[in-house]
Amino acid sequence: MKAALRDNGLGLLFGLAFLVTLVAQAVAGHAAFNDQQVSDGVEPVSLGEYVTSSSFATDVAENWQSEYLQFFLYAFGTVWLVQRGSPESKEPADVGRESDAKQKVGAYATADSPAWARAGGWRTAVFSRSLGLLMGVIFLFAWTAQSVAGWASFNAEQIQQRQDPVSWLDYLQEADFWNRTLQNWQSELLAVGSFAVIAIYLRQRGSPQSKPVGDPHRSTADSG
Repeated sequence: MKAALRDNGLGLLFGLAFLVTLVAQAVAGHAAFNDQQVSDGVEPVSLGEYVTSSSFATDVAENWQSEYLQFFLYAFGTVWLVQRGSPESKEPADVGRESDAKQKVGAYATADSPAWARAGGWRTAVFSRSLGLLMGVIFLFAWTAQSVAGWASFNAEQIQQRQDPVSWLDYLQEADFWNRTLQNWQSELLAVGSFAVIAIYLRQRGSPQSKPVGDPHRSTADSG
């Protein structure tokens, strides 16, 4: 058991932290939502009603989609783009998909390589891009969920204010939707880009996200 906890500590910690913060968000969001309900002269709702509402779904999904957009862009972008001196980048000489030998695919796969890395053809082609593709699929799913939940929430407000509801396509043209979406995108892109550059000059001893403390600033694709 101790070995299992040690070997999976990163995933377990972040998984637990995710659940704790999601519950905390639900409680805080519920209180804020009911404050607005009372202010508008409407009956407050229960926690169960709130967490199944379009308002809560919108708040959750808009954060998820921006995170997975970040991973999708980073997975594909770092194939062709480099940042000299950053541990988050590969060496400038390695720009591109790299050789089959270096990637250990097809005839160059080893006995313990994943089956689809050894298979060749379309299976290896798909597996070779599977990380970025999955991030892209999750992003599209979360973005769609955000847009649908946001649309429902927007129309609920429209009806409450005795205005006509709008179609989903009309909602996608609303400033409300893009304001919520773009404020998340820009924060994630800033965080990733700035980390890649800052990690050129600063260190975190023992972290694979950092270069070894004594490595020169120009050292690229090296982790501590």
